[in-house]
Amino acid sequence: MKRRPTLELLDTDSGTLGEVEGSLRDLQSFNERLGGVSTTRDLIHAIARRTGKTHFSLLEIAAGTGFVPMQVNRDLSNIGINLDITLLDRAATHLPRNGNAHKIAADALSLPFSDSSFDIVSCTLFLHHLAPEEVVEFARESLRVSRFAVLVNDLVRHPLHLALAYAGVPIYRSRITRNDAPASVKQAYTIKEMREFFRKAGAADVEAQKHFLYRMGVIAWKAPPGRATL
Repeated sequence: MKRRPTLELLDTDSGTLGEVEGSLRDLQSFNERLGGVSTTRDLIHAIARRTGKTHFSLLEIAAGTGFVPMQVNRDLSNIGINLDITLLDRAATHLPRNGNAHKIAADALSLPFSDSSFDIVSCTLFLHHLAPEEVVEFARESLRVSRFAVLVNDLVRHPLHLALAYAGVPIYRSRITRNDAPASVKQAYTIKEMREFFRKAGAADVEAQKHFLYRMGVIAWKAPPGRATL
């Protein structure tokens, strides 16, 4: 299945306030029930095992409401792993009004942080919005501001996944989601492609695999495993 760049309405908030809010609720539901939370949770757990650390500063890029990292933090706290979360999004209106996380509106391809500012940089359902050269640019920038690794939680492009996205159209809350869900799959990347993007950007090692229901989970290490400064 060839990648087909396709307009997503939420990228430009092309709808009423109610439609945008409905689409953001759809995204939360997808992440809660269809592998979003579990994928990020598994990735952070893997980093904890590799580094031996139990507390991480985490920058979530294109965070929206921040549901995924905040729910993951609640889940992992039960086993003694804790996150200090900073949420970054291009639009301040997408970020949550309440909560304990730090919040900032900024460009994901030009992060306003110094080198190695966060233990982990993470993004969920974001990179499929970018062109290949932008993904490499994002990878370089996110590796720059991370200390240990960059996490990618995204969709896998596959014909069956596209069929599932269309099958869900009748139950989506928002007109925006009815357009954007199939569009997301059409322009998603494969695991092989994502691995190559991060290798091109200079990652020392890239671990990538498919998770529940056509989710990919990627750990791009900034330094060889076991050699990071703890």
